[in-house]
Amino acid sequence: MVPAAVAGRLVIAALLCGCFIPAGAQGWCSPEALALADGGRTLYVACGGSKRVEVFDTAQRTVVRTIAVPAPASGLALSSDESLLYVTCAAPSSTVRVIDLKSGAPARSIPAGHTAVAPLLSPDGKRLYVPNRFTHDVTVIDTGARTALGRIGAVREPAGAALSRDGKLLFVLNSLPAGRADAAYVSAEISLIDTATRKPAGRIVLPNGSAELRGAAVSPDGVFAAVTHLLARFYLPTTQLERGWMETNALSILDLPAKKLLATVLLDDIDAGAANPWAVQWSSDGGLIAVTHAGTHELSLIDAHALLEKIRQFKGDPSADLSFMSGLRRRIPLAGKGPRALAMAEGRAYVAGYFSDTIEEIDLRDACPRPAVIARLSQAPVTTVRRGEILFNDASISFQGWQSCASCHSPDARVDGLNWDLLNDGIGNPKNVRSLLLAHRTPPAMSHGVRDRAETAVRSGIRYILFAQLPEQDAGAIDEFLKSLKPVPSPRLVNGKLSNAAERGRTVFLDLKVGCSKCHPPGLYTNLKQYNVGTGAKTDTGPRFDTPTLVEIWRTAPYLHDGSAATLRDVLTTANRNDQHGRTSQLTKGQLDDLIEFLLSL
Repeated sequence: MVPAAVAGRLVIAALLCGCFIPAGAQGWCSPEALALADGGRTLYVACGGSKRVEVFDTAQRTVVRTIAVPAPASGLALSSDESLLYVTCAAPSSTVRVIDLKSGAPARSIPAGHTAVAPLLSPDGKRLYVPNRFTHDVTVIDTGARTALGRIGAVREPAGAALSRDGKLLFVLNSLPAGRADAAYVSAEISLIDTATRKPAGRIVLPNGSAELRGAAVSPDGVFAAVTHLLARFYLPTTQLERGWMETNALSILDLPAKKLLATVLLDDIDAGAANPWAVQWSSDGGLIAVTHAGTHELSLIDAHALLEKIRQFKGDPSADLSFMSGLRRRIPLAGKGPRALAMAEGRAYVAGYFSDTIEEIDLRDACPRPAVIARLSQAPVTTVRRGEILFNDASISFQGWQSCASCHSPDARVDGLNWDLLNDGIGNPKNVRSLLLAHRTPPAMSHGVRDRAETAVRSGIRYILFAQLPEQDAGAIDEFLKSLKPVPSPRLVNGKLSNAAERGRTVFLDLKVGCSKCHPPGLYTNLKQYNVGTGAKTDTGPRFDTPTLVEIWRTAPYLHDGSAATLRDVLTTANRNDQHGRTSQLTKGQLDDLIEFLLSL
């Protein structure tokens, strides 16, 4: 038998083997971002499923060059003279690859944070801002010296950013809410940063239930920004999908000079959800906003002038009116699956399907725009795992297309930071969304263990959350996708290893007097049993809760079954007053700090 102390080290080492490319995506391009050059003739495609950027000639409709990069390409930024291409290469220690498109000089790499995405150039081209998803910050790069100047803190998992027209104010999109999930108001927010001082300059809080912020686009005059996100109705029991009773899909318009939210509008129709809005672009003449819907495989074309005018005149709350967008936009079905990338120029839009490896061209000058598939970037086989990932992110299989599995569990099957009142244990006792990582290896499922295993939970979710019926082979494919998930290495690791503080914390964790490892033994970090840890409420069906795995706990806040603990410190202190959840009251501040550091390193 391997000693517990050694087993802990082995598990940490095993976690580092997790690959950022999904197991079922091998050989696929899986386009994450697009950038147009040469008046729309050249399209750069960031391949999130492989380590390359494809250079596509839109006139010849062919890939004319492939650029290798050291990690999956997650974002693109093109200099104003189109001579330099900046590529974010997502990894625990990400880099920004600087590619000289004109001279062919060797590419340069600039270090960034954990899982860099969506690079953004300042108007003068002197600074590059790079959101780092898992270090919750933004790297600032001097493009002349090609060096990182430092990082600016964000709130939680920044997914993108926008700049004011003068470049003085940076708007950072935090994709998930932070803090307790049992509050009356839970929402993701936008961080405002003064680019001169690189200091916080305020924040914009979006409507209650806002999460999964994905894309941002600034109007040509610099007055407005459009931000895509979900708008969850988490305060309602999940009894029906009609009219957005669970999830709605939204576009928020920001007033940039005033640094405030102007309005949030719904992208859904009364009887047809427009699930998982992702990329957004504002046309150069200011008259059109385009939004991709990754869940329902559509492109929305919105009359920007009419939208802004209606917002000015509207007397109610647009985010509560499913008819608000009537007459303001067209929903265009796409042939590809999972459109996450969008680019517009010269009266044309190009949309890339993440799951189909397609590029579609839409002539925006046409009275009835019709997408045309102009490229298929790979011919990789659709494995069972890949098909499961597609189904997990596909809202077209749900009733009226309101949501996908990814709407609550994120596209990579983790969390949304919200509580939901599911019907598996009655009404009136909301539970925090749990990560599906290792779910098939750690039965039972759900906080009270009401599903005997993850397979049962998957089929119940299809029936009672998506309100759909799928063939058994489809449910089985989703199982295989979830089983294929690998833990992402924690940003707390130092060169892939535990820090000194985390090593001390591991000793505290394994101390039998403290008792953490009794219920969370190294390996899966759960003994698969249920306990009364003193956190139940009268509305719960019982005091005992399933012991969750601690693997990747660093990214699954808030904690406890009801999301009432914003941090692990809360779990170990204010939520553990009687030492029912480990004997932590006797720990010194230093021991507690070290224990938390270890847990956040798993």
